Amino acid sequence: MPTTAPLASSLLSQLADRQTALVHDVVAPTHSPEWARWLAEIGFLPGERVQILTRALPGGDPLVVRVGDGTFALRRAEAACVRVVDAQGEAGA
Repeated sequence: MPTTAPLASSLLSQLADRQTALVHDVVAPTHSPEWARWLAEIGFLPGERVQILTRALPGGDPLVVRVGDGTFALRRAEAACVRVVDAQGEAGA
């Protein structure tokens, strides 16, 4: 029986600009558990396409992020809550 290797995940905040990924899950920090609900409400749901469009200069904070059809500014700390997997090999990627 063939097996597939598990997909390696990384953090949204670590993506290169314009790299497309898929949301794997959202893990909020213990000091701000409400971030998971808030991120889900704006579209950070498993399987959703996500991409960093650009980063503010200097320092790269906030990030301009597209998730689905929406575009949002996220702080790096918020983007670090979103675990993503590579979208390469997916249809339309």
